[in-house]
Amino acid sequence: MSEPLVVLEKVNKHFGDLHVLKDIDLTVHRGEVVVVIGPSGSGKSTLCRAINRLEPIESGRITLDGVPLPEEGKDLARLRADVGMVFQSFNLFAHKTVLENVTLGPLKVRRQKKDAVEQRARQLLERVGVADQADKYPAQLSGGQQQRVAIARALAMDPKVMLFDEPTSALDPEMINEVLDVMTNLAQEGMTMIVVTHEMGFARRAANRVVFMAGGEIVETSTPDEFFTNPQSPRAQDFLSKILTH
Repeated sequence: MSEPLVVLEKVNKHFGDLHVLKDIDLTVHRGEVVVVIGPSGSGKSTLCRAINRLEPIESGRITLDGVPLPEEGKDLARLRADVGMVFQSFNLFAHKTVLENVTLGPLKVRRQKKDAVEQRARQLLERVGVADQADKYPAQLSGGQQQRVAIARALAMDPKVMLFDEPTSALDPEMINEVLDVMTNLAQEGMTMIVVTHEMGFARRAANRVVFMAGGEIVETSTPDEFFTNPQSPRAQDFLSKILTH
């Protein structure tokens, strides 16, 4: 196995009295695609957001490429630049064009040269299938196109790992596959990915490993084949029986 890239050790997090992450241990290796699934409220999104400190944790340790997550300040900004994040809502800047949305990070954070950044941004927009939308504003795009721009924007920073938090849950059904196809291609190209999703087809197709969470804990972790054909825990069996019958 290649070397560990994202490591969580005994990570705990509360929201008030609610213990949303309970002693989470998880190691994601370079080039691995880990899909996190589980019922609503199981802590999946919080886990995802803890990895780039959008959610501070109370105890435990998270390291990225061997470096512990900084608390705040410039070091944290630098670390966030190495972690691409794609959310449920697209979070694009409405007053900037698609191209400007994608070039902003490399120009401002990475301080790269404008010509090179624009060229790369156009290549990324091509890669996610929206090259012809470069001069439009987000509001002129469909939800699926906006989410693909959000993926291109995250990729523009050359992240070490991509986090996807329910990236298709705000989309109309006919747009879901266009986003999942882009993500599947990324996975095949060797991008390290942690994906929180309800899309079981994607989990089967693209994941190296499925992590099943319930009640703030990692209940089970296995290959997609094992998980979907022979889940070990009663909670996973119950969860799968509910979703796979629909």
